[in-house]
Amino acid sequence: MAKKRKQQPTPSSNLSADKPATLKDLLSADVLSKLKAQSEDLKTAEAERKEVESKKEEEARKAEQKRLDNDFEYLLNNDKMDWRKYKS
Repeated sequence: MAKKRKQQPTPSSNLSADKPATLKDLLSADVLSKLKAQSEDLKTAEAERKEVESKKEEEARKAEQKRLDNDFEYLLNNDKMDWRKYKS
């Protein structure tokens, strides 16, 4: 014979009493506000760092392109040899 499984009742009325204490509940309000402020400062600093880095990379690309535009050998090697479009 098969054994019957007993269903345990789900505690839906005492959810707050059964939940374990979280770190947010244990920290005081001033410490929590300091941590949030520090988090925002770090996010803004990271955004600024990424912006500066992208500007440096863009400037490096522009400088390399300018150098290549002045390099006659590069221009000859990468030129499309379709002179028919310039023919009158």
